[in-house]
Amino acid sequence: MHVLVTGAAGMIGQKLVARLVKDGGLNGKPIDRLTLTDVVVSASPAGFSGKVDAAVSDLSAPGEARKALALRPDAIFHLAGVVSGEAETDFEKGYRVNLDGTRALLEAIRKTGDGYRPKLVFTSSIAVFGAPFPETIADDFHLTPLTSYGTQKAVGEMLLADYSRRGFLDGVGLRLPTICVRPGKPNKAASGFFSGIIREPLAGETAVLPVAETVRHTHASPRSAVGFLIRAAGLTREQLGLRINLSMPGVSCTVAEQIAALRRLAGEKTASRIRREADPLVERIVSGWPERFDARRALALGFRAEENFEEIIRIHIEDELEGGIAA
Repeated sequence: MHVLVTGAAGMIGQKLVARLVKDGGLNGKPIDRLTLTDVVVSASPAGFSGKVDAAVSDLSAPGEARKALALRPDAIFHLAGVVSGEAETDFEKGYRVNLDGTRALLEAIRKTGDGYRPKLVFTSSIAVFGAPFPETIADDFHLTPLTSYGTQKAVGEMLLADYSRRGFLDGVGLRLPTICVRPGKPNKAASGFFSGIIREPLAGETAVLPVAETVRHTHASPRSAVGFLIRAAGLTREQLGLRINLSMPGVSCTVAEQIAALRRLAGEKTASRIRREADPLVERIVSGWPERFDARRALALGFRAEENFEEIIRIHIEDELEGGIAA
């Protein structure tokens, strides 16, 4: 089996590739080739005995999507994209990467022809929904994004559904909750502080909280995000039906509940490293995001996430900190 991962150098991309290599296969078939693309160099995965093709590529550039599909991958994980905060502050870049890049990939698949119909897993976002909305959002709630990023993802969902309906590919879109706790340095995602207020204090550093502690949001760990992607790749059209875009499960909690979980696991000294400093742009973006999801359809299809936020913190400590935290 040949697997293509776009955005392979990103956090989720790296973890997905590592999981594919560890599993040795996908959907019961051994993986013998990986194609990894991103706008920066993707590291070659350790322990993989098959062929690895790593390319520095911007899918929105003419001809790049076609090159990525040259060897007709059987499964495609489309993770490449500009994050929410950057898409909001850089309008042109957000649309070029998130929308034009996705459309270029879908068009390259269509134009390959000759019966080529790969499985394509697309990472969407809960930002496709926008206020006002009910307390709990169901899969079939109408798409009303309030940010450029959410709009780009919503259009991507509709394109994915139409190209799948026309038989050009076999697609499934995953509306990911905020992935937390993200390792590494902060990025430009508006949701980045949800990870920062856990990651930095655990590392002995100060974190900035730009919103009120009453803000409620839904989270899942990077480990769960990879599990979502793997599970999605194994779903059949019969299982999915006509609605191929799904909201993923996660832990709904307030910022105050996040901090309380940190305090219980790591102590008051760690929790005290969080500094409150309001950011109007982040407050505006986050205020338009939903708080809870009715993910019963995803759960029925076998998707699983954490049960509480303490579990999310423990996973970060296990996977990123080797089980230890700063004093």
